[in-house]
Amino acid sequence: MKKYLGIAILSTMIACTNSAHKGESATDSTASTEKTDASVKVELADPKIEKIYASYITVKNELVAANAKATQGAAAELSTALKAFEGCENTALISDKIAATADIKVQRKEFTALSSDVIALFKHAEVKNGAIYVQHCPMANNGDGGDWLSSDKKIRNPYYGDEMLECGAVLEELTAKK
Repeated sequence: MKKYLGIAILSTMIACTNSAHKGESATDSTASTEKTDASVKVELADPKIEKIYASYITVKNELVAANAKATQGAAAELSTALKAFEGCENTALISDKIAATADIKVQRKEFTALSSDVIALFKHAEVKNGAIYVQHCPMANNGDGGDWLSSDKKIRNPYYGDEMLECGAVLEELTAKK
């Protein structure tokens, strides 16, 4: 766990985060939802971060469905959202790589780096409602593992789709601070 925490802290320092945006609040934000059996409404304080989250969840869901073409479009939308948030330009480049290929294996490989950066961003985001789950599949990436975000506790593995749909576990819940 200490190793994971150290990696998360290091990732946070190099990931797309900007403390200047941390204090911003949404005045008229719309909640992002993930389309699953137990859909959970997630609302974030910053509308730009909320847009990143909604776009990221769409990329993740399309990878779960093994829909490479739809993943490309969702990744392009995510890239636009990331470019609109100061400090996330390098993460947008990863999203661009996913958008540029129709090879689902390449998309899933790039999703690992994308998720690492986005998870670091969301660990510092203000969750107003709902929960964001950090999930992990130990078998992804040839046994090196892979993480992703979900607004549903139920595992839907983006690294394997139908092959191993429920492989993984929840590592952490990001919720509103009380």
